[in-house]
Amino acid sequence: MALHRITASDAIAQWSAFDTLIDARSESEFALDHLPGAVNWPSLTDAERALVGTEYKQVSAFDARKRGAALVARNIAAHVERELAITKRDWRPLVYCWRGGQRSGALATVLDHIGFQVQVLDGGYVEFRRAVREQLELLPAGLMMVAVCGRTGSGKSRLLQALADAGVQVLDLEALACHRGSVLGPLPGCPQPSQKAFDTQVWQALRRLDATRPVFVESESRTIGRLRVPEALLVHLRAATCVQVHMPLPARVTFLLEDYAHFVDDVDSFCSRLAALREVCGADMVASWQSQATTGHLGDVVQALLTQHYDPIYTRSMQRNFTQFSSARVLDVADGQPATLAAAAKQLMRMAFTRTAPADTLSPALP
Repeated sequence: MALHRITASDAIAQWSAFDTLIDARSESEFALDHLPGAVNWPSLTDAERALVGTEYKQVSAFDARKRGAALVARNIAAHVERELAITKRDWRPLVYCWRGGQRSGALATVLDHIGFQVQVLDGGYVEFRRAVREQLELLPAGLMMVAVCGRTGSGKSRLLQALADAGVQVLDLEALACHRGSVLGPLPGCPQPSQKAFDTQVWQALRRLDATRPVFVESESRTIGRLRVPEALLVHLRAATCVQVHMPLPARVTFLLEDYAHFVDDVDSFCSRLAALREVCGADMVASWQSQATTGHLGDVVQALLTQHYDPIYTRSMQRNFTQFSSARVLDVADGQPATLAAAAKQLMRMAFTRTAPADTLSPALP
């Protein structure tokens, strides 16, 4: 009996029709990236793949295939017994592996013979990845983006969250990247995803957005930590209407000390991160900041970092890269308190954003 196969584009179009997306690859392949919402039922684990590969090279292909077949059979039996004890006949899974070959085929064959309505992703993860990359080139151009600009410590990420809480469309790239976008940006206990996984998350977020409503996005640089923002998204963002958040310097210092409380509690870690600025700020300057931090003057260091490093870089970058930055509307916020940012979000919501032909950008105006 021939297996039912489906292309990546058709699978994406029929996403909600599948009850379960099953990734038959190993656990490390799954961790690197997978279809959103998929579960991992390895036909071969990492250790088993290594074992079969070694036997293939050192003994023979025939013996390796025998061992691999036995391992795959045991694994599939375990998956069926563990996962499908009470599953009804009308269950519709989509199964995939790396290229839609033997690993997904073996699992799908068993599920098909049981009587489930199973489909195999033709071309596997490789074809899905190609479709994601293709759509990342196309999706941003259809969106009405508003670039939320502002100097470091202006509460932009918190403002995006306040907008999201109020029902406004937001694309929070830093949240997807698990990074705050600067040398001090790594989030404790939250490693960054792989580039492929980040791309998949961005794609998933973009395809859920309503193209008839504005989408607020922070004015990111080309990279967030070690991850690259998809090029088409970056180009469209840099051409978008800009809103500039302005917060007084003392309030920004206070906000950063609260927002980066893990550095307040672990000054040694903060000083270690500062070392990355030696090349751009000079070894003597960084040593001075490290000394001040360890002697209890963390607030002074944060203010110096803002005025001597981050603010000048921000101004140059915005003027160079964001074409509508010079005409940005200014949104004044007194501090980074939740109530203040909630009020600022409401003020942004009162602005009317409409497309302006032929530039296909947004024009803000207060009603």
